[in-house]
Amino acid sequence: MSREIINTDKAPAAIGTYSQAVKSGSTVYFSGQIPLVPETMEFNSDDVREQIHQVFKNLSAVAEAAGGSLNQFVKLNIFLTDLSCFPIVNEVMAEYFEAPYPARAAIGVKELPKGAQVEMDAVMDLA
Repeated sequence: MSREIINTDKAPAAIGTYSQAVKSGSTVYFSGQIPLVPETMEFNSDDVREQIHQVFKNLSAVAEAAGGSLNQFVKLNIFLTDLSCFPIVNEVMAEYFEAPYPARAAIGVKELPKGAQVEMDAVMDLA
């Protein structure tokens, strides 16, 4: 099975040795996205709600570069430095997804790259 590297300047550039996403067959595997604004590679806010919005914007941009959309996500992993913010994730996620929703996990972590409050990775099926 062939691999295709997915890359777009509409999402933050990789800050390490990874690709924004990799397509294998009809499945796209997304690397973790933190709330960096692509143009500045900085956070637009310290507000967790705004950071969650930015992560979904970044994931959407990579999905579009792969030929898909958030509606084709089958799995979403959410990493939060404060699990008490999970209700905010649900509120914001409802603005980007409709039922049936992707499978999802929420994981509390001590810290994230660059001091982000949220990071998400995903799997998308283009079939």
